[in-house]
Amino acid sequence: MPPHCDTLDGPVVNAAREALSSGDVTLVLPWIPEQYEQEVREAFQKTLDVRELGDKARDLADYWFFETCVRVHRIWEGAPYTGLKPAGLDEGPAVEAADRSMEEGSVDGVLDLLDKAVKDGVRQKFEETMTKRKEANQSLQAGRQWVSAYVEYIHYVKAIYDTARGEISHEE
Repeated sequence: MPPHCDTLDGPVVNAAREALSSGDVTLVLPWIPEQYEQEVREAFQKTLDVRELGDKARDLADYWFFETCVRVHRIWEGAPYTGLKPAGLDEGPAVEAADRSMEEGSVDGVLDLLDKAVKDGVRQKFEETMTKRKEANQSLQAGRQWVSAYVEYIHYVKAIYDTARGEISHEE
């Protein structure tokens, strides 16, 4: 998955900003795994305390709180924390469509996007594999290229199927 939850304009940081703005840590807690709730509550209080020391201290404390929230959220996702990414990062059409579907209350755009991407991808892998298969008997190298294309095609189809059935984690 693209780094969506670790951007400065992503949902975790937006929830953390709202929490700091309102003074209500519970606004960010839905994004935090239960076992890290106390750590985030303590970081929230420290951030509020430091924010009172001036603009520079507030900016630094806020950033640290955002990092804390994103780091523990990424643990929940099973993904590594590699730092906060800048705002405005292009997350690609899938994330954009998924976010838009939530705003619009309709999944149709996501399904159309996925349908086209799956059909195009499977068709391309299939055609490449069939081309290599026709040439497989020409040489050992051609045979290996066919087997490589075949394995890639099969793995591609299986990964799509497993993902669609919810059998692949965020990390994979």
